[in-house]
Amino acid sequence: MIVISDMMGTLTTGSPFLGLVDWVKHNQSKTRARFYFAKAMPAYMLAKAGLIDWQEWGQKLMVESLAYIKNADEAKLAHASEWVVEHNLWKKRREDSVARLVKHRADGARVYIASSSVEPFVKPFAQRIGADVIGTPVKIVDGRVILAGELVASRKKIEQVLSRLAVERVDFAYGDTEQDIPLLEHADHPVAVYPDKKLKAVALERGWEIIGDTPKY
Repeated sequence: MIVISDMMGTLTTGSPFLGLVDWVKHNQSKTRARFYFAKAMPAYMLAKAGLIDWQEWGQKLMVESLAYIKNADEAKLAHASEWVVEHNLWKKRREDSVARLVKHRADGARVYIASSSVEPFVKPFAQRIGADVIGTPVKIVDGRVILAGELVASRKKIEQVLSRLAVERVDFAYGDTEQDIPLLEHADHPVAVYPDKKLKAVALERGWEIIGDTPKY
């Protein structure tokens, strides 16, 4: 059995951006950490008010925040990634959806977290539940962490899943936003987890399982 789950919003309410700013505060510069936080606030208010797309803004912010890791190397990236998960993403995990994946794993399923988040930020989270990772790849060039490919989001996510696993469908899929609909459509048992309004409408129309209420940003 193959189980695929999105991460952000589905398995955690945390923020890679806030986790990385906290890492900068404790490991590089408190002044720069305060600057990064303040710089993000205007767009955050627009996203919270629904004036710009919440998920697209969050993905853009995550990519921009990779530059916060100064003089990056593999060890520093790994340390920052573990910090992001330990101090933010895992602390804010959704116990109910995480428990589902743990149960699938215990029952012998192959469990994968497929996320638009960069793979180094996803791996420490996935390791805590015994899952494998399909995320956005990065590389280090001249001390900078940059994307090594497209964001693994929306249709790109399901394309990567089907291609890497060499399958046409999966058994279970979990997601929380409209961007996850292509993934859920390719599952025999799609599950909408704390779905946004658009996903919830689709889930109700198609009779998909729903876990949790639509969040208010």
